[in-house]
Amino acid sequence: MGPKRIICLTEETTELLYLLGEEERIVGISAYTKRPLRANLEKPKVSAFIQGNVKKIEALQPDLVISFSDIQGQLAKDLIERGLNVLIFNQRSISEIFEVMSILGGLVGKLKEASNLVDTWKSNIDSMLNEIQSYSYRPKVFFQEWDDPIITGIQWVSEAIAIAGGEDAFLNLHKNKMAKDRIISAEDVAISNPDAIIGCWCGKAMDWDWVRNKPEWQNTKAIRNQQIFELDPSIILQPGPALFLEGIPTLRRIIKSIPK
Repeated sequence: MGPKRIICLTEETTELLYLLGEEERIVGISAYTKRPLRANLEKPKVSAFIQGNVKKIEALQPDLVISFSDIQGQLAKDLIERGLNVLIFNQRSISEIFEVMSILGGLVGKLKEASNLVDTWKSNIDSMLNEIQSYSYRPKVFFQEWDDPIITGIQWVSEAIAIAGGEDAFLNLHKNKMAKDRIISAEDVAISNPDAIIGCWCGKAMDWDWVRNKPEWQNTKAIRNQQIFELDPSIILQPGPALFLEGIPTLRRIIKSIPK
């Protein structure tokens, strides 16, 4: 039932299919895949995030290529022009992430199992939201996705910060779908005066010295109180299981540790 030879151009689809016990359908993955570790060891690497090896993908004879984000639009176009079936999602919110999981579960005949996973994660989120109702202090968090230009967090990250008990320093930008529309200046960060800075630079490690010594925001609470953290992009910047299994719980621990 459903596609039998699937190529996953991003990590979250790979992780979900493994959780559903449908990993045998996967014939190719992204080179950035870290989760699960088995996938990285077992499956051929066919793409980075933006670019992919079209010839290698073709040679694997997939009956479906699953992609994510407008950033992969050109790669998807190239594959479609080769006659391949491409399914591309552009989820931005947590509710949209859950919807995509249900669609993928249905594609491989595991709608019930995917729905059970989603229901568990929704229940966990509800428990966290109930807990924070009693919080008198919700630290303001600047979540940094990139350094040049400075980009603040995508919508599901902003929502995750709220679930974890914090306040997104740039909540006004969180529904801007494109990264270019979430570009801010160092002066903007200074004006927002966050209680903490969480770096999560997509594709490279955060430069701690750069963050600590950025002249424009030296007077922020985050710098004065040394509240600087780094998160692994694989657990928070991919719209899939890792966000709920590790990303939000880790974010919650960080936010709980921020002093008033």
